[in-house]
Amino acid sequence: MRRRKNRSADNSDIDMTPMLDIVFILLIFFIVTATFLQEEGVDMRPPPPSDEPASDNPVILVQLDNQNRVFVNQESTSEFRVLAAVSRLRAEQPQSAVLIEVADDARHGTMVMIWDEMRANNIPESISRAAGSDAGN
Repeated sequence: MRRRKNRSADNSDIDMTPMLDIVFILLIFFIVTATFLQEEGVDMRPPPPSDEPASDNPVILVQLDNQNRVFVNQESTSEFRVLAAVSRLRAEQPQSAVLIEVADDARHGTMVMIWDEMRANNIPESISRAAGSDAGN
């Protein structure tokens, strides 16, 4: 007589430990190699009003309107000639600061270029948002 083996259900368990080890190693690898960037931006909020009395120093007004036209003290100029115009005016009045007035729809690149030129040449500046749409008129 033949004996039949009573086969029990095959134990087909998969050992998950190696897979979990690999997942944790990958997680640690991605956490360690990830770079966390601290991006800097330009603060476009106007400064709070101060209680100090206004200084008697004159202000050179640089305006950038919606059509990206640049004006220095109401005179039209090129965005690349702003530093020359401001330097000429500061030669006459060395204590003057620069107020950069930017319209809402103006290109940010132009404003940042003007601002960087002022900072690179140690010219005190302040940035404000233009109230009207045509800054030069």
